[in-house]
Amino acid sequence: MTDDRHFFRFHMPHAHLSSVFGDDWFALKAEAFARFFGTPVFLLGQTAIVTVWIFANVFGLAHFDLYPFILLNLAFSLQAAYAAPLILLAQTRQADRDKVHAEADALHREDIAGAADERQALLAKQTKLLVEMVQQNTQLTETIKGLTQRIEALTIAVHQQVCTRIVAPSPTEKG
Repeated sequence: MTDDRHFFRFHMPHAHLSSVFGDDWFALKAEAFARFFGTPVFLLGQTAIVTVWIFANVFGLAHFDLYPFILLNLAFSLQAAYAAPLILLAQTRQADRDKVHAEADALHREDIAGAADERQALLAKQTKLLVEMVQQNTQLTETIKGLTQRIEALTIAVHQQVCTRIVAPSPTEKG
């Protein structure tokens, strides 16, 4: 497969833009963490920790955050304060990637449309050539038919001449 037919050929010009997406350590970890927030593992883990936290403080197993659980509320606020910007960072990075991919896909669609136009033009040219060839064939067939009719007429005339000479020999041939 040649380079001009490579599947990602329209994405390649944008490969140098990867740093725009923030490929440094912090950006990659922040995005991974933001993606982790939406997983069942995170939700189930957080639910288990909060449940243990509340039961431990309500039933007296621990006394570090008694009802109304102000420390737990502070932990949720802190989590929200960090989660929101991380999620926004991940969404921005994904929007940038989506934009570049959309542009590359648009170029790909334009290339496909151009190729279709080229094929359509070639098809029209070939159709025109075929029509011309059929017309030439028709003319040749008509010429051959005319020549065949003339040969047939000449054959009949020669045949009549030969038959007439055989049936009635000329006076010079009699003697």
